[in-house]
Amino acid sequence: MPQNPQIHLVSRPTGEPSADNFKLITLDTPALQDKQVLVKHEYMSLDPYMRGRMNDSKSYTAPQPLNAVMVGGTVGEVVESRHPQFAVGDKVVGMGGWQTYSVVDADTPGLLRKVDTSHVPISHFLGAVGMPGVTAWHGLVRIINPQAGQTLTVSAASGAVGSAFGALAKARGCRVVGFAGGKDKCDYVVNELGFDACIDYKEHSDYLSLSKALKDACPNGIDGHFENVGGMVLDAVMLRMNEFGSIAVCGMIAGYNGKPIPMTNPSLILMSRLKVQGFIVSEHPADWPEALKELGALVGSGKFKPRETVAHGLANAPEAFFGLLKGKNFGKQVVKI
Repeated sequence: MPQNPQIHLVSRPTGEPSADNFKLITLDTPALQDKQVLVKHEYMSLDPYMRGRMNDSKSYTAPQPLNAVMVGGTVGEVVESRHPQFAVGDKVVGMGGWQTYSVVDADTPGLLRKVDTSHVPISHFLGAVGMPGVTAWHGLVRIINPQAGQTLTVSAASGAVGSAFGALAKARGCRVVGFAGGKDKCDYVVNELGFDACIDYKEHSDYLSLSKALKDACPNGIDGHFENVGGMVLDAVMLRMNEFGSIAVCGMIAGYNGKPIPMTNPSLILMSRLKVQGFIVSEHPADWPEALKELGALVGSGKFKPRETVAHGLANAPEAFFGLLKGKNFGKQVVKI
């Protein structure tokens, strides 16, 4: 069995994480038991939710254990199998974590899924045709449930979830306005993803200034909003929401390093009779087949061309993760192992 480089979380960060919180080690891969498979990872996913799991605090899931492999999505190839439904050479997606190999109990539902890479690059199964894409689909379809012609907004529009949200919303005939940081990202959102407009939040020092720009981009108000960030963006959106609008809350990356992110005008929820709903996509497994089918068709047909930022080498995963939390990535952040 091959040796397996891994990255462990060895201490919990206070504020921003640092390299000292992680340790690269190499262990022997254990021999396979019956119904197990050995997967060699080609890519692993970096996602904002990982920062929240690094804290030892109450959340929707258990904290990342110390002195254990960092949890995360992976795609790769079966290189050894003792399970009748998986053969050597199968391309698979799972939660193999920050390591080169994973041993998977393939009889456990949901741990490993075969994927067809003939029309969709394998790395996209960590992004547009994976968990981020399904996250966008659920927030759009199950929570916002828009009608054609309505105006929708999304924060972190150039990222993995935001870009998928835009593609799905445009396919439903909606007007879509994004928020992104920097001219290059905003140009990509409009020119390549097909959004109707994109606002560079870095050009605004407060939510009132941002809200004025939003008024110009959304002259008929906002019917639905997908929130990935929180803070100033959400405060600006709240001022422009139409009555009986819906807000799907998927992430609050502005507060993942421990800084409080209070809402400036919560009374607008009542005044505008808004629906504000948070959700965790892993709690909605029934949505995944329908969502993945639609997302795969959009990517496979070329109607949705997701962008990726690729870090090379397992050892560079922590640095790429720090950049993700600061918005340095362009599109989905993955690590090519």
